Amino acid sequence: MNTAATAPAWQIVVMGVSGCGKSTLAASLSEQMQLEMVDGDDLHRPESVAKMRAGIPLQDEDRWPWLERIGQCLDAPVRQGQGRVVACSALKRVYRDRIRQHASRVLFVFLDGSADTIRQRMAARVGHYMPPELLASQLGTLERPTADESDVLRLNIDASVETLTQQAVTGLQALALVHQP
Repeated sequence: MNTAATAPAWQIVVMGVSGCGKSTLAASLSEQMQLEMVDGDDLHRPESVAKMRAGIPLQDEDRWPWLERIGQCLDAPVRQGQGRVVACSALKRVYRDRIRQHASRVLFVFLDGSADTIRQRMAARVGHYMPPELLASQLGTLERPTADESDVLRLNIDASVETLTQQAVTGLQALALVHQP
């Protein structure tokens, strides 16, 4: 389904803790909706990546410039009538609000699941700088979106990528109707 024609300026963040499948779903949405995909991990400063590699959780001071880059990344193509999907943890509401400051039409897809499932996925990954030992820190930081965050679609990670993609497209289309300017 090509949804690019119906909403040419999509600003989508696929969010959740490390290992939940953000990058995988963002890539699938990118293909399905014909949007550019950016992995938020690529927008981290080298110092932040080094901390995570060393097993040191990031602090808010590390995240603020990164979150601003995420919002600016989402907003840049919108001014050109295009859209973008970004994989980004956006663990706290204040982080999502920071992104919203820069990308006012952003919609979030929250990938939620059990810690055991996510831990298993992280242990199976090869070559990722985020060690499974930091999952507890991410889960401790996570503020699950509440009902008043009406621009967030929650999906359970137990479904297949194909099912999640279809659920996301359908849910995003419904959210876009509610959040049209």
